[in-house]
Amino acid sequence: MTQQVEIGRGKTGRRAYSLDEIGLVPSRRTRDPEEVSIAWQIDAYRFELPVVVAPMDSVVSPATAIEIGRLGGLAPLDLEGLWTRYEDPLPLLEECAALDQEAATRRLQEIYAAPIKEELIGRRIEEIRASGVTTAVRLSPQRTVQYHKTVIDAGVDIFVIRGTTVSAEHVSGRAEPLNLKQFIYELDVPVIVGGCATYTAALHLMRTGAAGVLVGFGGGASHTTRNVLGVAVPMATAISDVAAARRDYLDESGGRYVHVIADGGMGTSGDIAKAIACGADAVMVGSPLARAAEAPGHGFHWGSEAHHPDLPRGRRVEFGTVGTLEQILHGPSSVADGSMNLMGALKRTMASTGYSDIKEFQRVEVVVAPTQR
Repeated sequence: MTQQVEIGRGKTGRRAYSLDEIGLVPSRRTRDPEEVSIAWQIDAYRFELPVVVAPMDSVVSPATAIEIGRLGGLAPLDLEGLWTRYEDPLPLLEECAALDQEAATRRLQEIYAAPIKEELIGRRIEEIRASGVTTAVRLSPQRTVQYHKTVIDAGVDIFVIRGTTVSAEHVSGRAEPLNLKQFIYELDVPVIVGGCATYTAALHLMRTGAAGVLVGFGGGASHTTRNVLGVAVPMATAISDVAAARRDYLDESGGRYVHVIADGGMGTSGDIAKAIACGADAVMVGSPLARAAEAPGHGFHWGSEAHHPDLPRGRRVEFGTVGTLEQILHGPSSVADGSMNLMGALKRTMASTGYSDIKEFQRVEVVVAPTQR
């Protein structure tokens, strides 16, 4: 039974938990980390790492998408970012890295005001496809109707529809909303859609035919949605609720499995392990990879919310550079804060708690533990 906490005489709320507030409990056995598999598969596509890189200009360029694919993960390119607005955005990315914090938001708004060039969409997709890695791209729900045909014609493998909050039922008196169910039905590629943070919203998204659902509101480190809009659901609870929706939809649909991808707040290797323990099949990672030497943001990180023309809900965050993409994902690590060798740490967590693959590890016992910093 869900426990309601009285906030005041006129309002109660459910107690929810962040990833910082839970801990993982070892089982009666341990394993050799080398015998642990962290691979996952969505539709026909298998990945050696349960990592989807956040589609942000500060992290994903065509070059880094190719490198992440080579390393075993998936990196969707943001088709509403600088790579589809400019022939060569590298000078602008260097300029952004040189701005002070006060000037950054205004300048980002100016840079992103340039129109999206449809011919660049096809060119960027072809550039990634030519490398032989699985090709994924991201559009917002608002732009999906406008550009999806160009995306499919270019031969994308996986389509990501990602917004701050995405629902299967968007009500608008001004424009015809995106009919997700019809849209996904007509596509020949798997679609990952989100974010959402509740059982009901996730169940409705799963019923549209999505192959994967994003849990959370994305952009954990660079996001200010909680401050600006007051919208926030702690991730441990959100992931667990959506995992329950996945279980119930599996029964409802007669065996159709929808992947749950935790999106937002994956700052350390411990966060990744706890997200999977709560029920995620994979995680969407941004800030740890913004620290890579190859990252287009040159040590800075920002999402699409940071340059919204009317209501920015994000900020440009400086992380600096700690190593290469390969070192951050596979090690070796030169720091002890969980920001490097993310996948080596995940394997060690699974081995230490006695589990051999992702599906088994989702059954690990968790406890509520006070945050220790």
